[in-house]
Amino acid sequence: MNNKACVHLYCGDGKGKTTAAIGLAVRFAGRGGKVVLAQFLKDGTSGECRALAKLETITMLAANPVRKFSFQMTDDEKKQTADAIQRTFAAATGYAVREGAGLLILDEVCAAISCGFLDEQAVLDFLDSRPDTLEVVLTGRNPSEGLQQRADYITEMVKHRHPFDNGVTAREGIEW
Repeated sequence: MNNKACVHLYCGDGKGKTTAAIGLAVRFAGRGGKVVLAQFLKDGTSGECRALAKLETITMLAANPVRKFSFQMTDDEKKQTADAIQRTFAAATGYAVREGAGLLILDEVCAAISCGFLDEQAVLDFLDSRPDTLEVVLTGRNPSEGLQQRADYITEMVKHRHPFDNGVTAREGIEW
């Protein structure tokens, strides 16, 4: 694990943003690196989280206390979610720095910001002040200009076709 640490941004409306981030986590852990994975608006029970939990060098946190999409939440649930997301962001970034992690994944951070659950400036400030050795992956749809400006990699997943468009719901082991 050498050279300058970079910021990755996996965005777009296509499937594969989290999958790409998880793949990088596995690659990094496979080389002995410490990984911190924070998932926002997800509950941490997906198949990939269950598999990653078996790897000693990966620490995972999740923040979706009401287990609903943001558009389904009441105002009280939105407040509860915002509090959980802010605590999870602080815990993940603090732990990654304190423990000398080499890779931090902020999964669905773009949604956490766009839904108003996480202050974008807090994320930008962290990116600007992170240790030179900490690689960071950001995922989600519609990243802000500020996030894009800080990214060394920008990979956009584009949906051309998806079974959901034909009424097929998310399938265990494939989408979650």
